[in-house]
Amino acid sequence: MTEQLEMRAIYNETLINLAEEDPRIVLLEADLMRATGTRTFAEKFPEHTFNVGVAEANMVSIAAGLSTTGKIPYANSFATFASRRVFDQFFISANYAHLNVKLVGSDPGITAVLNGGTHMSFEDLGIMRTIPRLVVFEPSDPVSIRKLVQCTARYEGCSYMRLHRGMANVLYAEDESFELGKGKLLRTGKDIALIATGVVMVNEALKAAEILANDGIAASVVDMHTIKPIDRELIIQLAGTCGAIVTCENHQVTNGLGSAVAEVLVETLSVPMARIGVKDIFGEVGSLDYLIERFELTAAHIVSQARQLLLRK
Repeated sequence: MTEQLEMRAIYNETLINLAEEDPRIVLLEADLMRATGTRTFAEKFPEHTFNVGVAEANMVSIAAGLSTTGKIPYANSFATFASRRVFDQFFISANYAHLNVKLVGSDPGITAVLNGGTHMSFEDLGIMRTIPRLVVFEPSDPVSIRKLVQCTARYEGCSYMRLHRGMANVLYAEDESFELGKGKLLRTGKDIALIATGVVMVNEALKAAEILANDGIAASVVDMHTIKPIDRELIIQLAGTCGAIVTCENHQVTNGLGSAVAEVLVETLSVPMARIGVKDIFGEVGSLDYLIERFELTAAHIVSQARQLLLRK
């Protein structure tokens, strides 16, 4: 059985380890410590923790102020609030000012489940990747979240992370290395490339590759954990090797991973491409099993698109 660990617990543990080594690490919350899983950090480092209440824009402005004093602030909220609600403060006070704020949006896309459409962020990647020089990423497993959060602590500049709060399959060995802006090739195949991001869609892409393999179709699977800057070199390599690409994201098909990959292809090596994602509709209440079918994000949908795409190859 595949080992599973809770992503928010690994995030909290990583922040604690970073703060033990670097007193510049501080935590900001908008009254969501139980949801984000950072209560242990607050208990261990009360002087490094700021709970601003339900005032997300103010939280980001405070984080920017702390950054000007040399602190490394990690500010957390639901992805809808961390993108739509605080965009102007994050854009101007943190990014335009060339500061060092690490913004974290939890429950991306369908992982908002019973919180429903108002909390279902299908557009946050599109919002965030328009900000100049901002690093935008989404870990896919417990190892990658630990390593990528460590990368952000070393990176001098702002970042936005999509945080899946729940359980996730362990996909990587503990000694795997990660670099922001460099995707990870999880499976190699010559017929088609499945480029996915995040816990939900990387796992669905791996399932899809197994189904395709049973039909004699060899699919490469990429964990494109960083959406900005996108790994152009890897995309071009896959386009040349496989000649067809399917992108898979828990996000609107516009302005997210699929758009970022398409931009690279249209400027370099154009090959047939399809995009798996939410098709210009709002979110709704439901279980994860219901929502992944409702928004056509399953391995079966990836396989269907891949087979159609191969006919155009």
